[in-house]
Amino acid sequence: MANVLAAFKANRTKIWVGAVTLLLVFYLVVSLQRSVLLLGDPNLVAKALGLAYLLLPIVGAWALVRELLFGARTERLAKILEAEGGLPEDTLPRTPAGRIIREAADAEFEKYRVEAEAAPEDWRSWFRLSCAYDAAGDRKRARAAMRDAVRLYRDGGNTGERPA
Repeated sequence: MANVLAAFKANRTKIWVGAVTLLLVFYLVVSLQRSVLLLGDPNLVAKALGLAYLLLPIVGAWALVRELLFGARTERLAKILEAEGGLPEDTLPRTPAGRIIREAADAEFEKYRVEAEAAPEDWRSWFRLSCAYDAAGDRKRARAAMRDAVRLYRDGGNTGERPA
């Protein structure tokens, strides 16, 4: 029982992503079905609504695939950095509620910003910068920096070449 609980805790995020993905896929299938029904209606207004409604599952499926690929690629890079011992340590002080103290995250951020500026072609520095942005509460820039890390990894980069 303890092993099952430990495995659940270790994979909690993956389980949550899987559950949300299944719910979204269900919603997309129902939307697609409803759009087909509207397209089959003889009324022109219903056909127009069906055509417009058809865009929802298409855009939703594209966004879902994009986000799942982003997550998988991010996880792959994290495993590589972990194996190399290059993941940033989580030593930031926290509030009693568990939130990172913003001033400490901002101070730590500077170290990773300088590292990324010094090695702009190294995906590892962009990955660490993304973690620093996230700790500082800037999710938009964190995702942008992680996209840069993924792109540099895929391109091979100068100092961020893929391991053999």
